[in-house]
Amino acid sequence: MNNRQAIGSWLSGPRAAAEQMGVDFGYRGERLGLPEHGPGSVAPLGRRVLALCIDWGLCMLIAYGLLAESAASLSNWTLLVFVTMAMLTVGTIGVTPGKRLLGLRVVALTGQRLSLPRAVLRTLLLALAVPALVWDRDTRGLHDRLAGAVQIRA
Repeated sequence: MNNRQAIGSWLSGPRAAAEQMGVDFGYRGERLGLPEHGPGSVAPLGRRVLALCIDWGLCMLIAYGLLAESAASLSNWTLLVFVTMAMLTVGTIGVTPGKRLLGLRVVALTGQRLSLPRAVLRTLLLALAVPALVWDRDTRGLHDRLAGAVQIRA
């Protein structure tokens, strides 16, 4: 192994090195019994992040227009509006406004609608931010894993 191969394997991570040695990880969602492409497959990371940004922007507009008395309190009110909106919308219809716009849904691993207690747990963990940044092979965040949820294409 020359220096270029060593640096390349280090930069691309352990998964790429394992795949180079012949390990087959399959596609995202295969372990969950989801299809590889199309409706019902694991939602792409970029669309999930964009949906989160859309939801955050809507919550910021609501907090700015209705609740925040000063710029200093805007972020706290935005977080409160976001948590309330996400709990209620994911717990009842399975989507937030941003997810609806981008064709995504949050469902339980069984494919059913996520129950309200699980949606509350998922949203509170999402509000902490750190669990959402820890992913598994299927690109599910820790908040989704602990709530028994997965974000799929609608």
